[in-house]
Amino acid sequence: MAEENGRFRLWRRPLLLAAGWIFTALGVIGLILPLMPGTVFLILAAWCFSRSSPRFEAWLLGHPHLGPHVRRWRETGAISRRAKLTACGSMAASFALLAVTDAPPIALWTAGAGLIAAGSYVASRPEPAREP
Repeated sequence: MAEENGRFRLWRRPLLLAAGWIFTALGVIGLILPLMPGTVFLILAAWCFSRSSPRFEAWLLGHPHLGPHVRRWRETGAISRRAKLTACGSMAASFALLAVTDAPPIALWTAGAGLIAAGSYVASRPEPAREP
């Protein structure tokens, strides 16, 4: 057991670093594509970098286009109304697409429960204060 735990620690940092870069790429794509939520992936990237590379975390937080989204989340936990609508709309569309397939009922129930939980969390977050 101790040997397995040691191996995990050995691979933990490189895996988190790789995940951070994958999430960063997905976040950039999400900021460009209208239906993909980019901020969520940038928040995940910052979390991964905070545990694997303080240098890349600082880079992401200081980036002029990517950093404000993550900093706003860390400071207030706020999600813009547009992002909430996009995220919840995307979740509803995903469920509708799943519902028209031959997915088994357990898949529909599981996906539905997960999407309702995620949508409720997103919708319950405060919206950022308007800047004067």
